[in-house]
Amino acid sequence: MNRTGSPAPLWGAAGKAGYVLSCIAAALVLAISGFSYFVIKDVSDIGGSHAIVSGPSIGAQNILLMGLESRTDWNGNILPNDVLKNLHACNAAEIAAGCGGNDTNTLILIHIPAGGKKAIGFSIPRDDWVSFAGTLGTQQVGKIDQAYGVSLAAKESELRQQTSALNQDQIAFEGNEAGRAATVATVEQLTGVHIDHFAELNLDGFYELAKVLGGVEVCLNHPVPYDPNSGFHATHAGYQHLNAKMALAFVRQRDGLTNGDLDRTHRQQAFLDSVMQQLRTQGVLGDLTKIQALLSVAKQYVITDAGWNLLDFVAQMRSLTSGNLTFRTLPIEGYQTIDGQAANVVNPSRIQQIVQETFYPAPGASTSSSPSAHATAGSSQVTVDVYNGGNTAGLAGQVSAVLVKDGYKKGKVGNTSALATTQVLYGTGASASAGKIASQFGVTATASTAVAAGHVKVLLGADATLPASGATASASPSSSAVPVPSTGAQGGTVSAKNGIPCVD
Repeated sequence: MNRTGSPAPLWGAAGKAGYVLSCIAAALVLAISGFSYFVIKDVSDIGGSHAIVSGPSIGAQNILLMGLESRTDWNGNILPNDVLKNLHACNAAEIAAGCGGNDTNTLILIHIPAGGKKAIGFSIPRDDWVSFAGTLGTQQVGKIDQAYGVSLAAKESELRQQTSALNQDQIAFEGNEAGRAATVATVEQLTGVHIDHFAELNLDGFYELAKVLGGVEVCLNHPVPYDPNSGFHATHAGYQHLNAKMALAFVRQRDGLTNGDLDRTHRQQAFLDSVMQQLRTQGVLGDLTKIQALLSVAKQYVITDAGWNLLDFVAQMRSLTSGNLTFRTLPIEGYQTIDGQAANVVNPSRIQQIVQETFYPAPGASTSSSPSAHATAGSSQVTVDVYNGGNTAGLAGQVSAVLVKDGYKKGKVGNTSALATTQVLYGTGASASAGKIASQFGVTATASTAVAAGHVKVLLGADATLPASGATASASPSSSAVPVPSTGAQGGTVSAKNGIPCVD
C-alpha cells in the first residue's frame, strides 16, 4: 500500500474489521519472536492514516475496529464485476444506480488493559440512532454507521468545489480520512471513552485474508436457509468449516436472522474468536509463507492510524488468547422508525456508564466479567494538573484535592484563559486515567504531545462543577454499577473456552 499520502488500490467495502486485529497480531508475534528483517519491515508498512492523534502503543488503550461498506476502490472506481461476484455485493450496474454506500457496518470497541493478557470488546450496532460528532456537512444525527459516509461525501464535495488541482485519487483519500475522523469522534461521544487507535478493513480485503487462512471454523445453533442478500446458508447446525466466500457471507448476513443486525454482531464477535483460535492452533504462526501472505494482504487492505507502533503493541499482546477475549453488544432501548429509517433507540448515558465500569472497574469490584480489575498501572502513578478557565474562584484547587483523594498524584494548580467547556488532555501512559477523569465532567479525553508522559491536564471550563470524591477511583459497584444486559435482543457475552462459540 502506498503510504506517501496517495490512496492505494482496492479500498473500502463492508467487512469484518475484527479480523484486522487478529491477523496483525499473528504476524507481529512472529516478528517479535525473531523472524527475518523483511517481516518486520512489512509490519512497519501497515498504517497510513492521520485521521486521529494516536495514543500510546504500550499499556492500557482503546481500539476501534471498523468494517467499511463500499463497492468502490480508494479512487472511487467500482470494483471489477468478477470481484463483486465473489463478494456477493451487487454488480457494476446496480452500484452505479445506488446499491451500497460508505457506511461502517462493523464497529467494535476493544479495551486492552495494561499487560495485554486480557481484553474486552463491545460491538456497536450499526442502526443505533445517535448525534454525530466531528462530521462534515449538514446532517448531525442518524444511524451511527452513517457518520463515515456523511463526512466522506461532504469532504469530497468541498474539495471539488474549492480546487481543480487535486485528482480523483487524492479527493477519495481525503474523503476517507474525513470519514474515519468522524466515526472515531462519534463513537467517543457515544461511549464516553477516548479511542487511542483504529484499524479498518474492507470487504475485498477480508475475502483475501480469509483465503490466505484457508477459510475458518464456525459453530451454528441451527441450520440456516439460503439468504439471497449475503449468499450464506448452512445445511446443518454445529461446527463446520467455511471457505473464504462463505466466511464473508457468514459475517455479512442480517436478513433472516431473528434479531437482524444484533445477531450479526454476535457472528462477527464469534468469528474473531475463531480466527484467533485457528491462528494459534493450526500452525499458521509457524508458517513463514502464510505470514508473508497475510502481511502482503494487510499492507494492501488494512488501514490503521499512523502513530500506532504495531511492533510495540503486539510485544505486550503475546499472551492474549481467544479465551481471554470477551465480547458483548451495547444495549438498545428498543426499535423505532426515525426519519423513515428503521433504527435502534439507545440511551447514551446508560451506554457510557456500562462502558466506563466495564473498561475501568473500581478497585475491589468483581472481575468475573471484566478483563482486569485495573485498567492502568494505577492512578497513584498518574499526575494530574488542574487549571481553572471558568468563573468559579478556587475551583482548580478543589478539583485537585478530590482527585488526590481518589489516588492521583497532585500536579500543578492554577488558572488558564477563559474556556466555555472543560477539556481533559493526557500524555503517554495516562489514557485510561484521563478517560475516567473526563467522564466526571461529561467530556472525552484527548491525547496531547504537549502533556508530559504520565500526566493528565484538566482545563476547567465555565460548565465545570466539582466531581464527587471517589467517583473516579473508588465508586461502590454494588450501589452504582449498571449491569451489561444478558437478555434481550443484544444477547449476552459471546465467548467460548474452545475459542469457537456457537451463534445463530
